[in-house]
Amino acid sequence: MRIIAPLALALGFATLSAPAMAQFQKPEDAVKYRKAVMTVMGSHAGRIGAMANGRAPFDAKAAADSAALLETLSRLPWEAFGPGTDKGETRALPAIWTEQAKFKEGSDKLQAETAKLNAAAKTGNLDAIKTAFGAVGQSCKACHDAYQKN
Repeated sequence: MRIIAPLALALGFATLSAPAMAQFQKPEDAVKYRKAVMTVMGSHAGRIGAMANGRAPFDAKAAADSAALLETLSRLPWEAFGPGTDKGETRALPAIWTEQAKFKEGSDKLQAETAKLNAAAKTGNLDAIKTAFGAVGQSCKACHDAYQKN
């Protein structure tokens, strides 16, 4: 009985993680995936940013929809920075793989800030959205400055 529980847990983990491992059969697949996620994240952040900066009319529903998507998307690209994905058509700097703990801190910070943005957007309060969006932007910039080629 003591062996069954850990075995069942390991089997469950393997089953749930298999799709993620399968989608990156080649390092270039992972690079394409993370680029796509970052592109979509940038699009939704840009929509919110345009409203926050007054370049687009404020639409509370559109801001909330984009913030919800941004929070979900903020969890996705990190698994695509695995071994061998530092080669090819990527702007990722080698520091990602040599400073993995710091890189993880950056991803955790982004996820926390996008969660706050999502909560602020649900209120429909533009000032709260502006404040939360600023923190998301700072989080993105810090990681890009440290880990992305210009």
